[in-house]
Amino acid sequence: MAKLLVYDYVFGKGLKCGGHWKLLMRKNHGQLNSIVARMKVSRHLSSNRELLSSFQEAADDTGRQIPRYCRVNVLRSSMHDVMDYFKRHGHTYLGKARSVKDLERLKNNEFLTDLHLPDVLAFAHGTDFHDHELYRCGNIILQDKASCLPAFLLAPTPGAHVMDCCAAPGNKTSQLAAIMKNKGKIFAVDRDEARLATASTQLLRAGVTCHVLLHTDFLQLDPHDPRFRDVRFLLLDPSCSGSGMLNRHVGQVDEEKVSPDRLAALSGFQYLALRHALSFPRAQRVVYSTCSLHLQENEEVVQDVLKHFENSFRLVDPLPDWPHRGEGTFPGAALCLRASAHSDLTSGFFVAVFERVEQSPLK
Repeated sequence: MAKLLVYDYVFGKGLKCGGHWKLLMRKNHGQLNSIVARMKVSRHLSSNRELLSSFQEAADDTGRQIPRYCRVNVLRSSMHDVMDYFKRHGHTYLGKARSVKDLERLKNNEFLTDLHLPDVLAFAHGTDFHDHELYRCGNIILQDKASCLPAFLLAPTPGAHVMDCCAAPGNKTSQLAAIMKNKGKIFAVDRDEARLATASTQLLRAGVTCHVLLHTDFLQLDPHDPRFRDVRFLLLDPSCSGSGMLNRHVGQVDEEKVSPDRLAALSGFQYLALRHALSFPRAQRVVYSTCSLHLQENEEVVQDVLKHFENSFRLVDPLPDWPHRGEGTFPGAALCLRASAHSDLTSGFFVAVFERVEQSPLK
């Protein structure tokens, strides 16, 4: 009874009765509101409605049902052909999703076109394509929706020179190549030889031909090297804590704690890598992304780097209808994007897009 009365008092229309309990809650009204505010901050939520939704999800042991996303590889096939294949093999196409709720309602053998990314299809949670013919042939790439955002938002033009600064295992590189229609050049950089070999295999299967593999540490590359004189687009998705990655068995974010020392080391590397990316002399657009939930790896890195490049680069909002924004740690944070299982039915992700500031001609 006490729980019901507290719920009505804090979240409902107030109490018209309650006797002693009502008097007690009125006496502690400020403290109750303070507790609710702290819960919203700890869950990165902005409204009581979102907080109530998170309680409902917490009551379900399986968590939210994250769809199985796949990206259609237009280097191997087309949206029309892939969708037609699925429809001919027992799947029901429901059209383009209009909301996140549409994605959550998907049932077995149903699929939708994603509401934000035109080359991404969403299937019901638990759908497995690892042995599917389209996956084995490279016609579809199994890639979470949030992981597709960085390349999509970088939006390099066909014929451009692009650098994927931490490229392995290659999904984002293949997506960049698809956006560029295999025209231009992508420098796929990674210091891990084994992971770069895996990326090479993935890119071959995806039909990518415009890439150059570079087995080296991105921080060791000379931005003024003649090879990179035409690099205008850079995608930086560096090593991170992975705190936003989903456990597919339960559809929940991995809550494993990351030590302060490891977070400090990761954010230090991310800071150096982002500064290095922005130092390429002809860079016009740079995307920074992580699969982390931590401010220290996301907004704080962006804020610190912007202090050194505020006259040459600015943050832009490339997807205004994306509802989940960066945490308000500095004035430009709202231009950054966040993704999460709770609000977006994706893994946890962070994306910031930098564009070079056009210099006014001298009078």
